[in-house]
Amino acid sequence: MADYYEILGVSKDASKDEIKSAFRKKARELHPDVNKAPDAEEKFKELGKAYETLSDDGKRSTYDRYGEEGLKNAGFDTNGPFAGGFGDLNDIFESFFGAGGFGFGFGGRPDPNAPQRGDDLRYDVKIKFEEAVFGTNKEIKFEHLANCPDCHGTGTQAGTSKKTCPQCKGSGQVKTVARTAFGNFAQITTCPKCHGTGQIIEKPCKTCSGSGLTNQEKKIDIKIPAGVDNLSKMRVSGAGDSGINGGLNGDLFVVVHVEPSTYYKRDGINVFTELEISPAQAVIGDVISIKTLDGDKEIQIPAGSQHGSLVKIKGAGIPIISRPSQRGDHIVVLKVVIPTNLNGEEKALYDKLYKLQTGKEPDKSIMSKVKGVFK
Repeated sequence: MADYYEILGVSKDASKDEIKSAFRKKARELHPDVNKAPDAEEKFKELGKAYETLSDDGKRSTYDRYGEEGLKNAGFDTNGPFAGGFGDLNDIFESFFGAGGFGFGFGGRPDPNAPQRGDDLRYDVKIKFEEAVFGTNKEIKFEHLANCPDCHGTGTQAGTSKKTCPQCKGSGQVKTVARTAFGNFAQITTCPKCHGTGQIIEKPCKTCSGSGLTNQEKKIDIKIPAGVDNLSKMRVSGAGDSGINGGLNGDLFVVVHVEPSTYYKRDGINVFTELEISPAQAVIGDVISIKTLDGDKEIQIPAGSQHGSLVKIKGAGIPIISRPSQRGDHIVVLKVVIPTNLNGEEKALYDKLYKLQTGKEPDKSIMSKVKGVFK
């Protein structure tokens, strides 16, 4: 059977203050909300039994002489204070030691009258590919929570004001005394009437039902920078929901959706396009006008270009957001297209080219032989 002094980690001649201090420390370590070990719950219950016994002079005297069985025989409840479960760690310490009895970093309940920051919002905007390249301005409309226009955020009807809560006398807390086996303990909890604010609204504003906030439409102009990419996020500070009790407004996060281009393929700050050329253009070279982000431009196809060769137009790509005067490149991918329908003159020229390159006459019967094989 467990030794209560060992459970608390104190000596048998420990004072009440030492027992209380040990319980606080152990409870913080073993509470199941903090300690995820499989046996934490059982250890926490044993800790409660040990403290309940050793903090009561009568129980402690009986335990010292006869042990846990002696407590049962004397009619004491030995199930412990947490036999029916346990809740918030702050509530546990307040029920044992009164408000503020913990003080090991969990803190008290938040002040409902303290300034509270408004919620952040999200807005999705669609833009065209070229708008993403060069930037654009957009007017957007969205709904957000803002101070009620009728009560200006007070939550009260015109000509009225908040009153001191009659139940807690403005403190926001109520005190109850709980009788336990080891004495009377004060428990301080949030006032149920004013919910901890210390004030009540007798005549709430009809527009906002006393909340002080209403859902309102807002219009703003946003500047989308040149070079923005798909799914980029922009923050508009203070454009979210209004704060409470003088708190800061939340922010608006604009998510940019860029429509893909059927002509350009983007890779970072570079854009790629494909250009079909003939075998003659690939061999001899050419100057061809193509569409770029800055309008039509002539590019030089080098002689001897291969299928898949690249022609780079420097500085004709996507601007760098942080340095919009600098841009990526426009890269043209050459695709050599083999002709399939030749006229007589073209056929004669290819026959001559074939003879020059191979030193033999074209075999006119090749296609007929192939057809014969697959017939």
